[in-house]
Amino acid sequence: GIKNVTANEPFFPGHFPGHPIMPGVLILEAMAQTAGVLAFKSIPEEHQRKPVYFLGIDNVRFRKMVVPGDQLRLELDVTKHRQAIWGFKGKTLVDGKVVAEAELLAMLGEEI
Repeated sequence: GIKNVTANEPFFPGHFPGHPIMPGVLILEAMAQTAGVLAFKSIPEEHQRKPVYFLGIDNVRFRKMVVPGDQLRLELDVTKHRQAIWGFKGKTLVDGKVVAEAELLAMLGEEI
């Protein structure tokens, strides 16, 4: 996944005034959404009406700050897939350098 971080993001004025930094929780949210898309696109088309639910996150590490003008590159790999449960290992990079990494867990729900 790719996320272009712009100065007009609504969270920057308060995080932190005069020194804008993208909140870590939003970097993790971007990773979780990318993992959800990966799980969704990895299942057969006839099951793609199932929602993907976020279950948990472990081993989170933030390595560098993300600031306006950065482009996040979200790289996730499937580490586990048993029935409805999916595990992922992911990292987020800016200019080829890791800014965050985490392990995520998700579940496919019932068809909607």
